[in-house]
Amino acid sequence: MASLGSFPFALTLVLLWAGAMTRGQATYWLARTVTEQTLRRTRPTRGWRARVHRWLSSEAMDHGRGAIERCGVAAVPLCYLTVGLQSVVIASAGVLRMRWLRFTLAQVPGALAWAVIYATIGFAVWAALLEAAVAGGPGLVVAVAVALALVVALAHRWYAVRRRRAADPASDEVGVTTADRSAPAPSAARSR
Repeated sequence: MASLGSFPFALTLVLLWAGAMTRGQATYWLARTVTEQTLRRTRPTRGWRARVHRWLSSEAMDHGRGAIERCGVAAVPLCYLTVGLQSVVIASAGVLRMRWLRFTLAQVPGALAWAVIYATIGFAVWAALLEAAVAGGPGLVVAVAVALALVVALAHRWYAVRRRRAADPASDEVGVTTADRSAPAPSAARSR
């Protein structure tokens, strides 16, 4: 990424925008395809498929879905202005099977805003934080505090999932309730 600073601003902006668009499209299509294949047709219990299934059934995805339901298509460009919600909202658009053209048109201004931020001040801010962390002092304290907060949040999440599973031993699979097991699988003909 440091080499992007040697390019003219317009080229840097175009490269960052193209990267954001590509990443967004890949996330959208991966979520849309995996959702159709995994959630509707399978109930994996191990391996990467189970991890993807759990992620797509997770609270984070519920938050992303909620953002799309509250803000509609506006959640897509707005997510590019956040840290940590971007992938979840974009994947939620795929999970909800938002129409591709609508998603892409909403993605364009968000990816452009993200590119402008990173082409101007974004990388400088990251570089300053990393330099401060390496040099020690307040930057190191902030980096350690952020890392500890992340560990605490992940531990809390892990504990909540274990507690939920212990409360409902009949539901070994994430996102599957007893009612889901008796319900017939949705027809593939309903997919768009």
